[in-house]
Order: sequence, then structure tokens, then C-alpha cells
Amino acid sequence: MFSPPLLSTYSMTFAQRLENAVRTKKSAVLVGLDPRMESLPEPCAGSFLDFSKGILDVVAPLVPAVKPQVAFFEQYGPEGMSVLKQVVDYARQKGLLVILDGKRNDIGTTAAAYADGMIGGQSVWGGDAITVSPYLGDDSLTPFFETAEKRNGGVFVLVKTSNPGGAMLQDLQTADGKPIYRHVAEYVQAASEKVRGAGRYGSIGAVVGATWPEQLAELREVMPNVWFLVPGFGAQGGSAKDVAGAFDSEGLGAIVNNSRGIIFAHTQKKYAGLDWQRAVELATREMTEQLNGA
Repeated sequence: MFSPPLLSTYSMTFAQRLENAVRTKKSAVLVGLDPRMESLPEPCAGSFLDFSKGILDVVAPLVPAVKPQVAFFEQYGPEGMSVLKQVVDYARQKGLLVILDGKRNDIGTTAAAYADGMIGGQSVWGGDAITVSPYLGDDSLTPFFETAEKRNGGVFVLVKTSNPGGAMLQDLQTADGKPIYRHVAEYVQAASEKVRGAGRYGSIGAVVGATWPEQLAELREVMPNVWFLVPGFGAQGGSAKDVAGAFDSEGLGAIVNNSRGIIFAHTQKKYAGLDWQRAVELATREMTEQLNGA
């Protein structure tokens, strides 16, 4: 029988904690933790744990949150998942918010089990938030929303993803002339509005890709009370200019993910010859400057 760790619950909502962290760090950068064995720097060769901790040591003072991609740990079975748990705990010790990128989705008690295991400081995995897919319908999302509200955690729903193939389903026009992603966005806005309280943003967020700048601006109008998690920056082609429409007038409302461009910065020509952690630091600072400037 698994027993959840005895971790304190939060007095503030996830949306409030995220806003405070963005303001404190003066950064909307979300660092994706996607360790790949073939790309690890020499000092960490063969060790996802050493590599991930080394990343966290560098970025903790610079960014509000990190996003471990569960698949890159899960592919190595129980040992990989053990490392993921240690990475999550270490990130939280460093004061970082942790968004578990697992894109979970199911119905009924199965969805409730996913939510119970991953959302909140008192959960087994200890994630502050999780990514979920909406394509099994609203009854597949409700257990995640309920658990997040109960534990002051967060949920990010896939609305308009950064991959080109996402348009196959998400851009389909419905009978009223709206694409499916627009219907999902309206649903997410309504769900977030219900739980936002006195703040501007609720703790139910949306994943909207940087590779669709026009739709990003459109969806900000549709979801004025929703935190955006924006993938697709850097390696997938998204720029600071592309993501500008995700932010409100105070520079809040969105966190922009960058994985390869930061954690493997040592492989880029402009950082050649630098210590790998120094390259991570410079890449993180450069991205923050780009976002703040845009």
C-alpha cells in the first residue's frame, strides 16, 4: 500500500502561487526537463538524476517553474520513475513550481486516480499541476478539476497544441462555424472562471502553442482568465514575438516552455567551449530578456 508523503498543503491557489513566482523571478520562462541519454553532457553521462539536479541548481533562481516530461523518465521503467520522483522533490526543495507533463486523460475513477496521484503537495508524485487532454469529454476532466481545487493545484488542458498534426482534429469546423479548439477554449474559460476567486486568473489553464501566433492572440481574447502554458518556443520555431499575444498588459497570464534550447544549450555553437551549466544559465537569461522585451 502506497502512503503519500507528509507534505504541507498550500494556502494559496496554484494560480496565485504562479503569479507570485513570475513576479518574483521577473520571468515567464518554463524550463522543460526532457533528459535524453544521447544528449547528456559528459559530466552527467548515464545519469538523468545528476543532469536534472544540475539543471535545477542553475535555473531555480531564474525561473518560476519547471515541467518534467514524464515520458523521458517512464521509458526506463521503475528506475526512471524513481528518478522522476527525486527530481520533483528536488525541484520543490529549490522553491520551483512543478508541472508534470503527462497529458493524462480517462474517465471516472481512473481519471480520479491519475489526479490523486499527481496533483498537489500531498500526492504521491507531488506535482503542483498536470497537463491533460480534453478529448474524452467533460466527465474525463472533472476529476482533475475537483482534485486541483481541493488541493490548490493546477490543471493545463490541451487547447491548441504546437505540433503541425494537431490541426487534423483541433481545427475541424463544427456546425456553428467554430473550430473544435475554440469550443475547448470556451469550456476551459468557463471552468477556470468558476474557481478563480478574487484573482484575475483561475487554476485551470490551457496549453496553446507558440507556433500558432494568430490563434494564440485569438485564444487570449476567448480565455481572459486562464493561465497559458505555451510550448513550441525555440526548437519548434516559436519566437518571443510569436508568443507576445499570450500575455496581458502586465506581462502576466502565460509561461513559455523551452526544453532543448535550455537544457542542451551546451550543444549550440554560440555556447561552444562553455561549461554546460553556464550555457544553461546564459540560455535561460537570454530567453527571459527576449520575452520581457517582446
